[in-house]
Amino acid sequence: MADQTHVLFVEDDDVIREATQLALERDGFAVTAMPDGLSGLEAFRADRPDIALLDVMVPGLDGVSLCRRIRDESTVPVIMLSARADSIDVVLGLEAGADDYVTKPFDGAVLVARIRAVLRRFGHASGGDRVDDSAGPAAGGGLLAFGELEIDTEGMEVRRAGEPVALTPTEMRLLLEFSSAPGTVLSRDKLLERVWDYGWGGDTRVVDVHVQRLRTKIGQDRIETVRGFGYKLKA
Repeated sequence: MADQTHVLFVEDDDVIREATQLALERDGFAVTAMPDGLSGLEAFRADRPDIALLDVMVPGLDGVSLCRRIRDESTVPVIMLSARADSIDVVLGLEAGADDYVTKPFDGAVLVARIRAVLRRFGHASGGDRVDDSAGPAAGGGLLAFGELEIDTEGMEVRRAGEPVALTPTEMRLLLEFSSAPGTVLSRDKLLERVWDYGWGGDTRVVDVHVQRLRTKIGQDRIETVRGFGYKLKA
């Protein structure tokens, strides 16, 4: 039991909650399932799970607000679940700090694959808030500097004008990807493959929102949009 990956699952629909919990447990996950956002927050603080699955529309404290509260306290990976592929739901969840999202109704195998993809890039087999500092093309490269931006790829630390910058593991992996090839345009599909570990097509809004979040932290002009192609880090 101790080496199982612990999933916090917050979903108000009884049928979906119970069926998904059983499916995840069959795949070897330990699951704490809660019916509303407030009980979900209490469970998160009590259990410190390895990953959180949050439905957007839950009572008490909605999934987006719950994600923000979790992100204020932890870098644990978060996947939002939305009943619609609605742009507002998706973007709000990602802007709140979620690392990925899955649209309902979802196939159990797809959900498990997405969970495992997120955990791989966070360096989890099980366990807590860890960044896989052996992953990513720029890992082990020492100190990189781009103007006032400094990236310690061994210590997994970022500073801007000498001040520490707090990045989530997904934001760090995205920055490492850019810093491994400064001045080179990286397409959204390539970033989905390398940062989100998608071996299949994904929603490029995930990339766009994370790039914008990263810009607010390292400087709006540090990452340039190349229309029709993707993004690049200014050398």
